[in-house]
Amino acid sequence: MNQLRSLIRDVPDFPEAGIVFKDIAPLLGDAAALDKALDLMTDPYRDRDISHVAGIEARGFILATPVAVRVAAGFVPIRKPGKLPWKTVKTTYDLEYGTDSIEAHADAVAPGDRVLVVDDVLATGGTAAAAVELMRSLGADVVGVSVLVELSFLGGRAKLDVPIASVIVYDD
Repeated sequence: MNQLRSLIRDVPDFPEAGIVFKDIAPLLGDAAALDKALDLMTDPYRDRDISHVAGIEARGFILATPVAVRVAAGFVPIRKPGKLPWKTVKTTYDLEYGTDSIEAHADAVAPGDRVLVVDDVLATGGTAAAAVELMRSLGADVVGVSVLVELSFLGGRAKLDVPIASVIVYDD
């Protein structure tokens, strides 16, 4: 775990002053570390009969697609509004200083499908909770959320009512 953690760099004041951004690019650039991280993200859900893995734009796509392959499931992109070419469903959620929205294709999943939501970072939990809500609005059963990094000091886990697997947890 320390090897993986050592490949995540802190970028101060990005995207705005006072924020310390956790940059996963160095980890993504190391094939062995990426393979290990993907195993750790996938392992808790291997035998859960998952039909789809939903990845949240944009870095969630990078991780969700290989997780989907590892559990023999389809991939569902969850994107910002206006980015998907077909009929969509949308959910809006609160941010610390406003609102945001995400969308998925209206036919991305069906009632009874079993979905795992994947993202790079769980911070305040708003985006992950919105993704869970979005998949449920289409009738899917969300079996969990898997993230590479969890910033536990921001309390995002409390917004989710599904199992959460985090590879690396920052407590402060």
